[in-house]
Amino acid sequence: MRPRLHAAIDLGASSARLFSGRLEGDRLVASEVRRLANGPVSLPDGLHWNVLRIHQGMLEGLAELSRQVDGEPLWAGIDGWGVDYGLVDPAGHLLGPPFHYRDDRTAGRLEEADRIVGAGRIYDATGIQEMEINTMFQLLAERDSAAYAAASQLLLVPDLLAYFLTGERRFERTNASTTQLIDVRTGQLVEPVLALLGLRTDLFAPAVQPGQMVGPVLAEVAASVEMKSPLSVVAVASHDTASAVLAAPALVDDFAYVVCGTWSLVGLELERPVIDEDSRQANFSNELGVDGTVRFLRNVMGHWMLQECERNWALSGHPQNIGQLLGEAARWPAFRSLVDTGDPDFARPGNMAALVRAACARNGEPVPGSDAELVRCIIDSMALAIAATLAEAQRLAKHSVQGVHVVGGGVANKLLLGLIAAATGLDVVAGPVEASAIGNLLVQLRAAGQVGDRQEMRALVSRSFPTKRYEPDPALCQAANVARRRLRELAPAR
Repeated sequence: MRPRLHAAIDLGASSARLFSGRLEGDRLVASEVRRLANGPVSLPDGLHWNVLRIHQGMLEGLAELSRQVDGEPLWAGIDGWGVDYGLVDPAGHLLGPPFHYRDDRTAGRLEEADRIVGAGRIYDATGIQEMEINTMFQLLAERDSAAYAAASQLLLVPDLLAYFLTGERRFERTNASTTQLIDVRTGQLVEPVLALLGLRTDLFAPAVQPGQMVGPVLAEVAASVEMKSPLSVVAVASHDTASAVLAAPALVDDFAYVVCGTWSLVGLELERPVIDEDSRQANFSNELGVDGTVRFLRNVMGHWMLQECERNWALSGHPQNIGQLLGEAARWPAFRSLVDTGDPDFARPGNMAALVRAACARNGEPVPGSDAELVRCIIDSMALAIAATLAEAQRLAKHSVQGVHVVGGGVANKLLLGLIAAATGLDVVAGPVEASAIGNLLVQLRAAGQVGDRQEMRALVSRSFPTKRYEPDPALCQAANVARRRLRELAPAR
Protein backbone atom coordinates (compact mmCIF):
# COMPACT_ATOMS: atom_id res chain seq x y z
CA MET A 1 0.00 0.00 0.00
CA ARG A 2 1.31 3.45 -0.93
CA PRO A 3 1.94 5.82 1.98
CA ARG A 4 -0.22 8.93 2.11
CA LEU A 5 2.37 10.76 4.19
CA HIS A 6 6.09 11.08 3.55
CA ALA A 7 8.87 12.33 5.84
CA ALA A 8 11.96 14.25 4.72
CA ILE A 9 14.97 14.46 7.01
CA ASP A 10 17.02 17.42 5.78
CA LEU A 11 20.42 17.86 7.43
CA GLY A 12 22.07 21.27 7.24
CA ALA A 13 25.26 22.73 8.65
CA SER A 14 23.34 24.88 11.12
CA SER A 15 20.16 22.84 11.68
CA ALA A 16 18.62 19.42 11.14
CA ARG A 17 14.98 19.47 10.06
CA LEU A 18 12.16 16.98 9.68
CA PHE A 19 9.31 17.74 7.26
CA SER A 20 6.15 15.89 6.42
CA GLY A 21 4.73 15.99 2.92
CA ARG A 22 1.61 14.82 1.12
CA LEU A 23 -0.25 15.44 -2.10
CA GLU A 24 -3.48 17.36 -1.72
CA GLY A 25 -5.19 17.56 -5.09
CA ASP A 26 -2.62 18.87 -7.57
CA ARG A 27 -0.39 20.44 -4.91
CA LEU A 28 2.33 19.26 -2.57
CA VAL A 29 1.86 20.35 1.03
CA ALA A 30 4.96 20.28 3.24
CA SER A 31 5.10 21.10 6.94
CA GLU A 32 7.97 21.37 9.37
CA VAL A 33 7.69 18.82 12.16
CA ARG A 34 10.92 19.30 14.07
CA ARG A 35 14.09 21.41 13.93
CA LEU A 36 17.30 20.88 15.89
CA ALA A 37 20.22 23.28 16.08
CA ASN A 38 23.31 21.76 14.52
CA GLY A 39 26.97 22.70 14.46
CA PRO A 40 30.47 21.50 15.22
CA VAL A 41 31.44 20.01 18.57
CA SER A 42 35.03 20.62 19.67
CA LEU A 43 36.75 17.50 21.06
CA PRO A 44 40.42 16.97 21.94
CA ASP A 45 41.14 15.60 18.46
CA GLY A 46 39.26 18.27 16.51
CA LEU A 47 35.81 19.36 15.27
CA HIS A 48 33.08 16.72 14.96
CA TRP A 49 29.35 16.40 14.23
CA ASN A 50 27.00 15.20 16.97
CA VAL A 51 25.25 12.67 14.74
CA LEU A 52 23.81 10.65 17.64
CA ARG A 53 21.87 13.68 18.89
CA ILE A 54 20.59 14.33 15.37
CA HIS A 55 19.58 10.68 14.97
CA GLN A 56 17.66 10.60 18.23
CA GLY A 57 15.87 13.89 17.54
CA MET A 58 14.84 12.85 14.04
CA LEU A 59 13.77 9.39 15.26
CA GLU A 60 11.49 10.96 17.87
CA GLY A 61 10.02 13.21 15.16
CA LEU A 62 9.36 10.18 12.93
CA ALA A 63 7.59 8.48 15.82
CA GLU A 64 5.40 11.58 16.18
CA LEU A 65 4.48 11.37 12.49
CA SER A 66 3.79 7.63 12.77
CA ARG A 67 1.09 8.35 15.33
CA GLN A 68 -0.56 10.80 12.93
CA VAL A 69 -1.08 8.19 10.19
CA ASP A 70 -2.65 5.63 12.54
CA GLY A 71 -0.95 2.45 11.40
CA GLU A 72 -0.62 3.31 7.69
CA PRO A 73 2.84 2.90 6.12
CA LEU A 74 5.21 5.86 6.34
CA TRP A 75 8.22 6.48 4.10
CA ALA A 76 11.23 8.63 4.98
CA GLY A 77 14.18 9.96 2.96
CA ILE A 78 17.38 11.56 4.23
CA ASP A 79 19.43 14.30 2.55
CA GLY A 80 22.29 16.37 3.88
CA TRP A 81 25.66 17.95 3.26
CA GLY A 82 28.35 16.06 1.38
CA VAL A 83 31.93 14.88 1.97
CA ASP A 84 31.74 14.02 5.71
CA TYR A 85 31.48 10.39 6.82
CA GLY A 86 31.47 7.91 9.66
CA LEU A 87 33.57 4.75 9.84
CA VAL A 88 31.90 1.49 10.91
CA ASP A 89 33.71 -1.65 12.08
CA PRO A 90 32.85 -5.23 10.97
CA ALA A 91 30.42 -5.62 13.89
CA GLY A 92 28.55 -2.48 12.83
CA HIS A 93 29.89 -0.20 15.56
CA LEU A 94 30.51 3.46 14.76
CA LEU A 95 34.21 4.14 15.33
CA GLY A 96 33.76 7.72 16.50
CA PRO A 97 31.74 10.81 15.61
CA PRO A 98 32.27 12.06 12.05
CA PHE A 99 34.75 14.87 11.63
CA HIS A 100 33.41 18.26 10.62
CA TYR A 101 34.56 19.43 7.19
CA ARG A 102 35.94 22.66 8.69
CA ASP A 103 38.36 20.75 10.93
CA ASP A 104 41.94 21.71 10.07
CA ARG A 105 43.26 18.14 9.82
CA THR A 106 43.11 18.40 6.02
CA ALA A 107 45.51 21.37 5.83
CA GLY A 108 48.17 20.59 3.24
CA ARG A 109 46.53 17.38 2.00
CA LEU A 110 45.44 18.89 -1.29
CA GLU A 111 49.03 19.79 -2.09
CA GLU A 112 50.14 16.30 -1.02
CA ALA A 113 47.67 14.66 -3.43
CA ASP A 114 48.74 16.99 -6.23
CA ARG A 115 52.42 16.05 -5.68
CA ILE A 116 51.65 12.32 -5.75
CA VAL A 117 49.06 12.14 -8.52
CA GLY A 118 48.84 15.55 -10.14
CA ALA A 119 45.92 17.96 -9.99
CA GLY A 120 45.14 17.47 -13.68
CA ARG A 121 44.92 13.70 -13.36
CA ILE A 122 42.68 13.88 -10.27
CA TYR A 123 40.30 16.29 -11.98
CA ASP A 124 40.26 14.31 -15.22
CA ALA A 125 39.38 11.17 -13.25
CA THR A 126 36.67 12.70 -11.04
CA GLY A 127 35.49 16.02 -12.51
CA ILE A 128 35.35 17.50 -9.00
CA GLN A 129 36.49 20.90 -7.76
CA GLU A 130 39.56 20.56 -5.54
CA MET A 131 38.71 21.65 -1.98
CA GLU A 132 40.44 20.56 1.20
CA ILE A 133 37.08 19.56 2.68
CA ASN A 134 36.57 16.81 0.06
CA THR A 135 36.44 13.23 1.27
CA MET A 136 39.59 12.33 -0.65
CA PHE A 137 41.63 14.77 1.44
CA GLN A 138 39.87 13.83 4.67
CA LEU A 139 40.88 10.21 4.04
CA LEU A 140 44.47 11.25 3.41
CA ALA A 141 44.40 12.83 6.87
CA GLU A 142 42.73 9.70 8.34
CA ARG A 143 44.73 6.91 6.72
CA ASP A 144 47.20 6.40 9.60
CA SER A 145 44.52 6.34 12.31
CA ALA A 146 43.40 3.29 14.28
CA ALA A 147 39.79 3.92 13.23
CA TYR A 148 40.73 3.80 9.54
CA ALA A 149 42.61 0.54 10.02
CA ALA A 150 39.73 -1.04 11.94
CA ALA A 151 36.93 0.15 9.65
CA SER A 152 35.01 -2.15 7.34
CA GLN A 153 32.89 0.57 5.76
CA LEU A 154 32.68 4.30 5.17
CA LEU A 155 29.18 5.83 5.25
CA LEU A 156 28.48 9.41 4.22
CA VAL A 157 26.40 11.23 6.82
CA PRO A 158 22.92 10.74 5.25
CA ASP A 159 23.76 7.07 4.58
CA LEU A 160 24.99 6.78 8.16
CA LEU A 161 21.67 7.99 9.56
CA ALA A 162 19.85 5.58 7.23
CA TYR A 163 22.05 2.81 8.64
CA PHE A 164 21.14 3.79 12.20
CA LEU A 165 17.47 3.38 11.26
CA THR A 166 17.56 0.28 9.05
CA GLY A 167 20.85 -1.54 9.61
CA GLU A 168 21.42 -1.31 5.82
CA ARG A 169 24.63 0.22 4.49
CA ARG A 170 24.51 2.06 1.16
CA PHE A 171 26.53 4.58 -0.90
CA GLU A 172 23.99 6.90 -2.52
CA ARG A 173 25.16 8.05 -5.94
CA THR A 174 24.52 11.83 -5.83
CA ASN A 175 26.37 12.22 -2.55
CA ALA A 176 29.08 9.75 -3.57
CA SER A 177 29.85 11.99 -6.54
CA THR A 178 30.90 14.85 -4.20
CA THR A 179 33.68 12.86 -2.54
CA GLN A 180 36.32 13.15 -5.29
CA LEU A 181 36.56 9.35 -5.12
CA ILE A 182 34.13 8.62 -8.00
CA ASP A 183 34.30 8.99 -11.76
CA VAL A 184 31.23 11.11 -12.52
CA ARG A 185 30.99 9.55 -16.01
CA THR A 186 30.72 5.95 -14.76
CA GLY A 187 29.80 6.22 -11.09
CA GLN A 188 32.70 3.89 -10.27
CA LEU A 189 35.56 4.38 -7.81
CA VAL A 190 38.71 5.89 -9.32
CA GLU A 191 40.79 2.95 -8.10
CA PRO A 192 44.10 3.85 -9.84
CA VAL A 193 44.08 7.29 -8.17
CA LEU A 194 43.19 5.82 -4.77
CA ALA A 195 45.97 3.26 -5.12
CA LEU A 196 48.55 5.98 -5.80
CA LEU A 197 47.38 7.83 -2.69
CA GLY A 198 47.51 4.69 -0.55
CA LEU A 199 43.78 4.79 0.12
CA ARG A 200 41.63 1.71 0.57
CA THR A 201 39.08 0.73 -2.07
CA ASP A 202 37.23 -1.82 0.10
CA LEU A 203 35.46 0.69 2.35
CA PHE A 204 32.45 1.49 0.21
CA ALA A 205 28.96 0.05 0.55
CA PRO A 206 26.80 -1.06 -2.40
CA ALA A 207 25.59 1.84 -4.52
CA VAL A 208 21.96 2.94 -4.39
CA GLN A 209 20.02 5.17 -6.78
CA PRO A 210 17.50 7.87 -5.79
CA GLY A 211 14.09 6.23 -5.57
CA GLN A 212 15.30 2.77 -4.53
CA MET A 213 14.16 1.31 -1.22
CA VAL A 214 16.85 1.06 1.47
CA GLY A 215 14.76 -0.97 3.90
CA PRO A 216 12.34 -1.00 6.81
CA VAL A 217 13.27 0.51 10.16
CA LEU A 218 14.61 -2.09 12.58
CA ALA A 219 12.03 -3.39 15.04
CA GLU A 220 14.14 -2.52 18.08
CA VAL A 221 14.72 1.01 16.78
CA ALA A 222 10.99 1.51 16.19
CA ALA A 223 10.15 0.11 19.62
CA SER A 224 12.59 2.48 21.34
CA VAL A 225 10.33 5.45 20.47
CA GLU A 226 7.01 3.57 20.37
CA MET A 227 6.54 3.98 16.65
CA LYS A 228 2.92 3.22 15.74
CA SER A 229 3.22 2.71 11.97
CA PRO A 230 5.55 0.70 9.75
CA LEU A 231 8.35 2.97 8.53
CA SER A 232 10.62 2.37 5.52
CA VAL A 233 13.59 4.44 4.34
CA VAL A 234 13.78 5.37 0.64
CA ALA A 235 16.99 6.52 -1.00
CA VAL A 236 16.57 10.07 -2.27
CA ALA A 237 19.07 12.46 -3.85
CA SER A 238 20.89 12.47 -0.54
CA HIS A 239 23.23 15.33 -1.32
CA ASP A 240 21.16 18.32 -0.24
CA THR A 241 22.20 20.35 -3.29
CA ALA A 242 20.96 17.59 -5.62
CA SER A 243 17.61 17.63 -3.83
CA ALA A 244 17.46 21.43 -3.86
CA VAL A 245 18.19 21.69 -7.59
CA LEU A 246 15.46 19.12 -8.28
CA ALA A 247 13.03 21.42 -6.44
CA ALA A 248 13.88 24.54 -8.46
CA PRO A 249 10.47 25.45 -9.99
CA ALA A 250 11.93 25.96 -13.47
CA LEU A 251 9.45 25.68 -16.34
CA VAL A 252 12.24 25.85 -18.97
CA ASP A 253 15.41 23.79 -19.25
CA ASP A 254 17.79 26.73 -19.73
CA PHE A 255 18.09 27.98 -16.17
CA ALA A 256 20.88 28.60 -13.69
CA TYR A 257 20.57 27.93 -9.98
CA VAL A 258 21.96 29.24 -6.74
CA VAL A 259 21.39 26.99 -3.73
CA CYS A 260 22.07 29.54 -1.07
CA GLY A 261 22.63 28.74 2.59
CA THR A 262 25.87 28.49 4.55
CA TRP A 263 27.45 27.85 1.14
CA SER A 264 26.28 29.13 -2.23
CA LEU A 265 26.26 26.32 -4.81
CA VAL A 266 26.14 28.08 -8.15
CA GLY A 267 25.75 26.41 -11.51
CA LEU A 268 23.82 24.71 -14.30
CA GLU A 269 21.94 21.44 -14.79
CA LEU A 270 23.47 19.59 -17.76
CA GLU A 271 23.06 16.27 -19.51
CA ARG A 272 26.80 15.50 -19.51
CA PRO A 273 29.86 16.62 -17.55
CA VAL A 274 32.29 19.33 -18.61
CA ILE A 275 35.76 18.00 -17.82
CA ASP A 276 38.62 19.81 -19.50
CA GLU A 277 41.58 21.99 -18.57
CA ASP A 278 39.49 25.18 -18.65
CA SER A 279 36.90 23.84 -16.20
CA ARG A 280 39.69 22.52 -13.95
CA GLN A 281 41.45 25.87 -13.88
CA ALA A 282 38.12 27.51 -13.08
CA ASN A 283 37.63 24.98 -10.25
CA PHE A 284 34.18 23.72 -11.32
CA SER A 285 32.64 20.46 -10.13
CA ASN A 286 30.57 17.92 -12.02
CA GLU A 287 28.25 16.28 -9.49
CA LEU A 288 25.52 13.77 -10.21
CA GLY A 289 21.86 14.70 -9.98
CA VAL A 290 18.58 12.88 -10.44
CA ASP A 291 18.05 10.93 -13.69
CA GLY A 292 21.72 11.01 -14.66
CA THR A 293 21.88 14.79 -14.86
CA VAL A 294 25.06 16.64 -13.96
CA ARG A 295 25.28 19.61 -11.64
CA PHE A 296 28.03 21.73 -13.15
CA LEU A 297 28.78 24.07 -10.29
CA ARG A 298 31.26 25.82 -8.08
CA ASN A 299 31.10 26.28 -4.32
CA VAL A 300 31.27 29.98 -3.47
CA MET A 301 30.66 31.87 -0.28
CA GLY A 302 27.18 31.71 1.20
CA HIS A 303 26.00 33.12 4.52
CA TRP A 304 28.93 31.62 6.44
CA MET A 305 30.67 34.99 6.81
CA LEU A 306 27.51 36.57 8.22
CA GLN A 307 26.95 33.60 10.53
CA GLU A 308 30.49 33.92 11.87
CA CYS A 309 30.03 37.66 12.40
CA GLU A 310 26.82 36.96 14.29
CA ARG A 311 28.54 34.28 16.42
CA ASN A 312 31.46 36.55 17.31
CA TRP A 313 29.26 39.52 18.10
CA ALA A 314 27.32 37.32 20.54
CA LEU A 315 30.53 35.97 22.12
CA SER A 316 31.82 39.51 22.62
CA GLY A 317 28.66 40.45 24.51
CA HIS A 318 27.22 42.61 21.71
CA PRO A 319 24.69 40.39 19.93
CA GLN A 320 23.26 41.75 16.68
CA ASN A 321 20.06 41.05 14.78
CA ILE A 322 21.15 40.10 11.25
CA GLY A 323 17.71 40.84 9.79
CA GLN A 324 17.83 44.36 11.19
CA LEU A 325 21.42 44.85 9.98
CA LEU A 326 20.42 43.74 6.47
CA GLY A 327 17.70 46.39 6.47
CA GLU A 328 20.21 49.05 7.52
CA ALA A 329 22.77 47.75 5.00
CA ALA A 330 20.29 48.24 2.14
CA ARG A 331 20.46 52.01 2.77
CA TRP A 332 24.22 52.17 2.18
CA PRO A 333 25.61 52.77 -1.33
CA ALA A 334 26.17 49.58 -3.31
CA PHE A 335 29.70 48.21 -3.86
CA ARG A 336 31.45 50.85 -1.73
CA SER A 337 33.72 48.23 -0.12
CA LEU A 338 34.55 44.80 -1.56
CA VAL A 339 36.44 41.69 -0.45
CA ASP A 340 37.33 38.47 -2.22
CA THR A 341 34.96 36.01 -0.54
CA GLY A 342 37.06 33.16 -1.94
CA ASP A 343 40.00 34.18 0.27
CA PRO A 344 40.90 31.12 2.43
CA ASP A 345 41.07 33.41 5.50
CA PHE A 346 37.27 33.59 5.39
CA ALA A 347 36.71 29.82 5.18
CA ARG A 348 37.46 28.86 8.79
CA PRO A 349 35.99 29.96 12.13
CA GLY A 350 37.37 33.23 13.44
CA ASN A 351 36.66 36.88 14.13
CA MET A 352 35.06 37.46 10.74
CA ALA A 353 34.33 41.16 11.18
CA ALA A 354 37.99 41.83 11.99
CA LEU A 355 39.12 39.68 9.04
CA VAL A 356 36.87 41.58 6.61
CA ARG A 357 38.07 44.99 7.84
CA ALA A 358 41.69 43.85 7.67
CA ALA A 359 41.22 42.62 4.09
CA CYS A 360 39.69 45.96 3.07
CA ALA A 361 42.59 47.87 4.64
CA ARG A 362 45.16 45.58 3.01
CA ASN A 363 43.62 45.99 -0.45
CA GLY A 364 43.01 49.72 -0.32
CA GLU A 365 39.23 49.37 -0.08
CA PRO A 366 37.24 51.72 2.20
CA VAL A 367 37.18 50.04 5.63
CA PRO A 368 33.58 49.49 6.82
CA GLY A 369 32.87 51.45 9.97
CA SER A 370 29.52 50.33 11.33
CA ASP A 371 28.30 46.74 11.47
CA ALA A 372 25.69 47.59 8.83
CA GLU A 373 28.45 48.81 6.48
CA LEU A 374 30.32 45.57 7.14
CA VAL A 375 27.24 43.50 6.27
CA ARG A 376 26.80 45.54 3.08
CA CYS A 377 30.41 44.82 2.09
CA ILE A 378 29.88 41.06 2.58
CA ILE A 379 26.57 40.93 0.67
CA ASP A 380 27.86 43.03 -2.23
CA SER A 381 30.92 40.80 -2.51
CA MET A 382 28.82 37.63 -2.35
CA ALA A 383 26.55 38.82 -5.17
CA LEU A 384 29.48 39.66 -7.44
CA ALA A 385 31.11 36.26 -6.77
CA ILE A 386 27.85 34.47 -7.60
CA ALA A 387 27.42 36.46 -10.83
CA ALA A 388 31.02 35.82 -11.90
CA THR A 389 30.56 32.10 -11.31
CA LEU A 390 27.34 31.99 -13.35
CA ALA A 391 28.99 33.82 -16.24
CA GLU A 392 31.94 31.44 -16.16
CA ALA A 393 29.69 28.36 -16.00
CA GLN A 394 27.84 29.44 -19.13
CA ARG A 395 31.10 30.12 -20.96
CA LEU A 396 32.69 26.79 -20.01
CA ALA A 397 29.59 24.72 -20.75
CA LYS A 398 28.69 26.71 -23.88
CA HIS A 399 25.19 26.84 -22.42
CA SER A 400 23.34 30.15 -22.02
CA VAL A 401 20.47 30.59 -19.57
CA GLN A 402 17.28 32.63 -19.48
CA GLY A 403 17.09 33.23 -15.73
CA VAL A 404 18.33 32.31 -12.29
CA HIS A 405 16.51 30.28 -9.64
CA VAL A 406 17.62 30.94 -6.07
CA VAL A 407 16.49 28.36 -3.54
CA GLY A 408 17.33 27.66 0.09
CA GLY A 409 17.69 29.89 3.12
CA GLY A 410 19.14 32.74 1.04
CA VAL A 411 15.63 33.36 -0.34
CA ALA A 412 15.00 35.42 2.81
CA ASN A 413 17.86 37.82 1.94
CA LYS A 414 16.09 40.33 -0.31
CA LEU A 415 19.15 42.58 -0.54
CA LEU A 416 21.25 39.73 -1.93
CA LEU A 417 18.55 38.69 -4.43
CA GLY A 418 18.27 42.16 -5.94
CA LEU A 419 22.05 42.37 -6.20
CA ILE A 420 22.27 38.98 -7.95
CA ALA A 421 19.72 40.18 -10.52
CA ALA A 422 21.73 43.35 -11.11
CA ALA A 423 25.12 41.63 -11.24
CA THR A 424 23.92 38.93 -13.68
CA GLY A 425 21.54 41.08 -15.71
CA LEU A 426 18.99 38.25 -15.41
CA ASP A 427 15.63 37.85 -13.74
CA VAL A 428 15.93 36.03 -10.42
CA VAL A 429 13.11 33.77 -9.20
CA ALA A 430 13.41 33.19 -5.46
CA GLY A 431 11.92 30.18 -3.69
CA PRO A 432 11.20 27.76 -2.25
CA VAL A 433 13.16 28.20 0.96
CA GLU A 434 13.08 24.53 2.00
CA ALA A 435 14.09 23.26 -1.43
CA SER A 436 16.24 20.36 -0.18
CA ALA A 437 13.37 18.89 1.84
CA ILE A 438 10.98 19.40 -1.07
CA GLY A 439 13.33 17.66 -3.51
CA ASN A 440 13.63 14.83 -0.98
CA LEU A 441 9.83 14.49 -0.94
CA LEU A 442 9.61 14.62 -4.75
CA VAL A 443 11.83 11.54 -5.16
CA GLN A 444 9.70 9.66 -2.64
CA LEU A 445 6.49 10.67 -4.43
CA ARG A 446 7.88 9.44 -7.72
CA ALA A 447 8.95 6.15 -6.12
CA ALA A 448 5.34 5.81 -4.93
CA GLY A 449 4.01 6.48 -8.44
CA GLN A 450 2.43 9.82 -7.50
CA VAL A 451 4.44 12.11 -9.80
CA GLY A 452 6.31 11.60 -13.05
CA ASP A 453 9.49 13.01 -14.61
CA ARG A 454 11.56 16.04 -13.57
CA GLN A 455 9.38 18.36 -15.63
CA GLU A 456 6.28 17.17 -13.75
CA MET A 457 8.10 17.47 -10.44
CA ARG A 458 9.10 21.08 -11.10
CA ALA A 459 5.62 21.97 -12.32
CA LEU A 460 4.30 20.53 -9.05
CA VAL A 461 6.71 22.73 -7.07
CA SER A 462 5.71 25.78 -9.12
CA ARG A 463 2.02 25.18 -8.30
CA SER A 464 2.63 24.43 -4.66
CA PHE A 465 5.05 27.02 -3.28
CA PRO A 466 5.20 30.81 -3.61
CA THR A 467 8.09 32.48 -5.41
CA LYS A 468 9.13 36.09 -5.95
CA ARG A 469 10.71 37.57 -9.08
CA TYR A 470 13.51 40.18 -8.96
CA GLU A 471 14.26 42.08 -12.17
CA PRO A 472 17.61 43.79 -12.81
CA ASP A 473 17.71 47.46 -11.82
CA PRO A 474 19.49 49.37 -14.65
CA ALA A 475 21.39 51.77 -12.37
CA LEU A 476 22.49 48.93 -10.11
CA CYS A 477 23.55 46.88 -13.16
CA GLN A 478 25.87 49.70 -14.21
CA ALA A 479 27.36 49.95 -10.72
CA ALA A 480 27.84 46.17 -10.66
CA ASN A 481 29.78 46.26 -13.93
CA VAL A 482 32.23 48.79 -12.49
CA ALA A 483 32.53 46.87 -9.22
CA ARG A 484 33.17 43.60 -11.06
CA ARG A 485 36.33 45.03 -12.58
CA ARG A 486 37.50 46.18 -9.15
CA LEU A 487 36.89 42.75 -7.64
CA ARG A 488 38.93 41.05 -10.36
CA GLU A 489 41.91 43.13 -9.30
CA LEU A 490 41.46 41.94 -5.68
CA ALA A 491 41.58 38.26 -6.65
CA PRO A 492 43.38 37.86 -10.00
CA ALA A 493 44.49 34.29 -9.19
CA ARG A 494 40.99 33.13 -8.27
